[in-house]
Amino acid sequence: MRDENCIFCKIANGEIPSRTLYEDDAFRVILDLNPVTKGHALLMPKEHYKNLYELEDSTAAKALPLAKKMAAVMTEKLGCDGFNVIQNNHEIAGQTVFHFHIHLIPRYHDDKQQLVMKPCGMTAEEMDAVRELIAE
Repeated sequence: MRDENCIFCKIANGEIPSRTLYEDDAFRVILDLNPVTKGHALLMPKEHYKNLYELEDSTAAKALPLAKKMAAVMTEKLGCDGFNVIQNNHEIAGQTVFHFHIHLIPRYHDDKQQLVMKPCGMTAEEMDAVRELIAE
């Protein structure tokens, strides 16, 4: 299913031009229009899923192997020093376009990006309570 109002549906299906790096029946990988590093790309399914929660298992099963393949190719071709694979869900987590996509971000020693998470300082008791809540 596609959403006629979704810009990523239009890009993924070739209705809007993009700098495509890879395409198959289910996915398109494009260079991000507002890259955070050289080679920053977006992997998106051609079908519309608002986020990870709506993504079909069969599509999810294909997305990570494709991300792995693209990361390997991009690392070889761009000579980057590392790689981030990021997927955001909901506005609070940084999602700005509500069509499931994965950011493929080559990292370089001098890229000045700070995509580092800071520990929140939970106690052992708090961690046990979280585990109990989730693992019920």
